[in-house]
Amino acid sequence: MKSKSLVGFFMVFLLILSCKDEPVIPKPKAKMRLEYPQGKLADLETENFSFKYNQLAEAEPNGDQAYTISYPEMKGAIFLSYKKVDGNLSQLIHDSKRLSYEHAAKADNIVEQPYVNPNEKVYGALFEVQGNAASQSQFFVTDSTEHFLTGSVYFYSRPNYDSILPAASYLQNDIRSIIETLRWKNK
Repeated sequence: MKSKSLVGFFMVFLLILSCKDEPVIPKPKAKMRLEYPQGKLADLETENFSFKYNQLAEAEPNGDQAYTISYPEMKGAIFLSYKKVDGNLSQLIHDSKRLSYEHAAKADNIVEQPYVNPNEKVYGALFEVQGNAASQSQFFVTDSTEHFLTGSVYFYSRPNYDSILPAASYLQNDIRSIIETLRWKNK
């Protein structure tokens, strides 16, 4: 009898041991792959300058010498502001750089990329802000004598650099296109 109880106890013991659940293995974090179509270029003409912008965006005047290029699908925009140079070029450049570097408190890094096109008299810089700053890109361009244009990218959401990086990169490419196709109008 003792052997039957010992066998029964052993069977119950094996049954309990064999019923363990498999260990939980966490799945790797998934990342969304956001792709945006490359739009054709459209012209924006003002009395002081012209440039080509992505036709998938909506360009509209936004006050006196200011323009907004909206990207509703991305919930973002490029804001442009034009100023006439009147012996104040150093101050305009200083103010533009100061605004860009004000994001340094929240940014991980700010990369300044100079731009020079002597044939079209377009000189300036593009600032790429990396990190959870309010704006991921700013720029300024000038002809050094009459015209000065600044621009900034903003999204209509709380900045989370990892989440908006694909859209920020897309808009940064559109800014490069704006700068490269910019033509000043002399009166």
